[in-house]
Amino acid sequence: MSRRHPIISITGSSGAGTTSVKKTFENIFRRENVNAAYIEGDAFHRYNREDMRRKMVEEAERGNKHFSHFSPDTNLFEELEKTFRDYSETGTGTTRHYVHDEEEARLYDTRPGNFTEWSRLPEESDLLFYEGLHGAVVTEKVNIAQHADLKIGVVPVMNLEWIQKLHRDRASRGYTTEAVTDTILRRMPDYVNYIIPQFSETDINFQRVPTVDTSNPFIARWIPTPDESMVVIRLKNPRGIDFPYLLSMIQGAFMSRANSIVIHGSKLDLAMQLILTPMIMQLMDRKRRTL
Repeated sequence: MSRRHPIISITGSSGAGTTSVKKTFENIFRRENVNAAYIEGDAFHRYNREDMRRKMVEEAERGNKHFSHFSPDTNLFEELEKTFRDYSETGTGTTRHYVHDEEEARLYDTRPGNFTEWSRLPEESDLLFYEGLHGAVVTEKVNIAQHADLKIGVVPVMNLEWIQKLHRDRASRGYTTEAVTDTILRRMPDYVNYIIPQFSETDINFQRVPTVDTSNPFIARWIPTPDESMVVIRLKNPRGIDFPYLLSMIQGAFMSRANSIVIHGSKLDLAMQLILTPMIMQLMDRKRRTL
C-alpha cells in the first residue's frame, strides 16, 4: 500500500462482470479528473493462446484434467506482484497487453491470442487500476493483496456467473455450450483454491443475486437482467460509511447486516458511484498531502 502511489484492484472470475465495473470507475476518474494507469490481468498469463492450448493437451495426456488459467502454473504471479510493488514505490512499473480479437490485433499490430512487448506504464499517473482474475491473490510465494489500497470483488452467485460466461463465450468467442461447460469443470479446483479466497481479502464485494430461476445455468436462454436481480454489497470495514445517507439515496435499499447493504440490481451503478467516489477522492487527498 502506498499513500503516494495508490493502487485500486478489481478482482473477479471469468464472466463475473469486472469489465462493467471497470467502466463505472472510468466514469468516476473522468468526472473527478483522476489520471489512472491501467493494467489487465490477462497481460500476466504465462502462455499465449496457442501455447496454452498445446499445454492443456500435454497436461491432459499426463492425466491432469484441471489445468486452467486460474492457477500459479499458468500465470506470472511474481511479475504481477513486482508491478504492484514497483508502482507503489515509484509510481510506474512494467506491463503488456494480451490481444483478444481482430479489432485489438489491428490496434496493436499483432495476431489475436498473443502478447505485446513488455513496456513501462505512463509516467505521472495519479493511481494504478488493475482489473482481472488475481488482484488480491495470496499464495505461499506471493501476496499481491497487500499492495492494493482499495480492493473490489465482483462476485455474482455461481449459477449466474456460469450463465454470464456461457453467453459471453458463445456470443463473442464462438464456443459451444459443451466447450464452455468443459472449461468450467476443468477450472473448478483452481477456482476454489485461487479465486474464491481472494474475496476474503477484498475491501468491498458486489454480489449479484438473480430473482429468477437459474437452477440449470446450462440451459438458460437469457442472462438475468439488472431488473431481475438484487445486489449484496459487503464492506469489510464499515467504519466511516454513511449508511443512512446511502439508504436515503438508493430507493428500496436495506441493511441485511451491520456491514452489508442490499440494493435493486438496476441501482448498482448509482450505488457504486455513491460508495466509491468518496473512497477514490480520499486516496487522492492522501496522495496530495504527501507531495
